[in-house]
Amino acid sequence: MRWPVYSGLSILIAALLAQPVLAFQLPLSDESVREAYFLGQRHDNSFELLLDKYTHHLPAPSSGPYISSITFLTPFMTAARLSGSHTGNYSAQQAALDHRHVTEIVQIIVEIQLTESYVPFVGTVPANSRTGTGAGLIPRQGDFWKDFQVHIHSGEQPVLISAFRGHGDYSCSEYGGCSLIGATLELDLSATAFSSDSASITVDPPEGEQVTTEFDLTSLR
Repeated sequence: MRWPVYSGLSILIAALLAQPVLAFQLPLSDESVREAYFLGQRHDNSFELLLDKYTHHLPAPSSGPYISSITFLTPFMTAARLSGSHTGNYSAQQAALDHRHVTEIVQIIVEIQLTESYVPFVGTVPANSRTGTGAGLIPRQGDFWKDFQVHIHSGEQPVLISAFRGHGDYSCSEYGGCSLIGATLELDLSATAFSSDSASITVDPPEGEQVTTEFDLTSLR
């Protein structure tokens, strides 16, 4: 019995379709790593301009903390960001060598701002007549970001967060003294976990409104 000549091709296509299809480039080619290197090394605002395509700017809530933006960095953008963090004698050849020994990741960056209803202070200290001290304010701690929960989905599937870190953001006066104004969260996730053409990020604050935004991964490199 002779099989149709196209049967082998059909089996191959079916097998390929059964594999996860990533919307952004993964793994990065040597050429892409080189392009990411030069993008990060330009220091002429090119990276920041491109970054806006990977960032969703969100409306202010009626109350609670303001989750002002969420950024989705693909492996290409994380490589460019890493390149930009290097100073001194750092070459494209070294960047290529370094990339061969790293696991490609997606990074999520969440910017949080304090508001009139979620202020830099969490309470007051009453005056003490015995010691003669007046009333004071209890400052919000810089690690308040630990009370925020972030959930990521690739399509309908949840994605495991491999690393979660953050830091408080401060505004400092030239005459001395700094005031807490918000926080930045950074999350690392395995790039291979994003097998859909869309990703959704939900941020659940300790008070106020939950925020969800969805990224079209087909538009990102």
